[in-house]
Amino acid sequence: MNNVALPFESFGVSHRGCVRELNEDSYLVEPETGLWVVADGMGGHDAGEVASASIVDHLATIGIASSAPDLRARFEDRLSRANAEIRRISQSRGVTIGSTVAALLAMDGRFACLWAGDSRVYLIRNASISQISRDHTEVQELLDKGMISAAEALAWPRRNVITHAVGVSDEIVIDFQQGEIMPGDIFVLSTDGLTAHVTDAEIEAAAVSATPQTACENLLQMVLARGGTDNVTIVLVKIGDEHNGAYPGPSRAED
Repeated sequence: MNNVALPFESFGVSHRGCVRELNEDSYLVEPETGLWVVADGMGGHDAGEVASASIVDHLATIGIASSAPDLRARFEDRLSRANAEIRRISQSRGVTIGSTVAALLAMDGRFACLWAGDSRVYLIRNASISQISRDHTEVQELLDKGMISAAEALAWPRRNVITHAVGVSDEIVIDFQQGEIMPGDIFVLSTDGLTAHVTDAEIEAAAVSATPQTACENLLQMVLARGGTDNVTIVLVKIGDEHNGAYPGPSRAED
């Protein structure tokens, strides 16, 4: 494993879109700790915003980890705390609220992507985009079982129904993928307000052609120009090499 800390350049944007009155998305950009997060709240007026904000507020307390496993453990601890808080709020209001979460953790030349719900993590490597996360939705389950086609999935009436989220039960169901960071990698985290209007190819083209800030802003304008039917949040992380980039990223703390 390469222990040289590769530089990160990252940026995030969030917008309520063209239809919704409130923005119930939240996001976190913390290159100093090696953490980037998007969260899409749900549960009706105001409640979704509370759920996604709880996740981000708890994850913002992670601090500097001593190792990649420590960073992962801190992430899971804070997410568990957020889940408990959201459960308490749900019970006090007598409604079910919750939030998706999609996160990128990076340290010591390694990355881990963790998610619950249909917010996504993409990796662009060697001019090719791939979706690292796998949607926790009813329609994805039907696709996996071969019960519907990809074309049918696009118009499926319950295509936005998610099967896992933070805050909806006492136990959190999180999936993850991990691997080695490579110079030139680009990670894109987004809520489904982006992918409802923009294709994977368009995400790749925007990400590779500009800085993270400009790419995020360009993607957001694309969504708004196409009607922006949902809240939209985009976080983009570019990995440099030892010879470029402003911030060297987190590395293992000295004993």
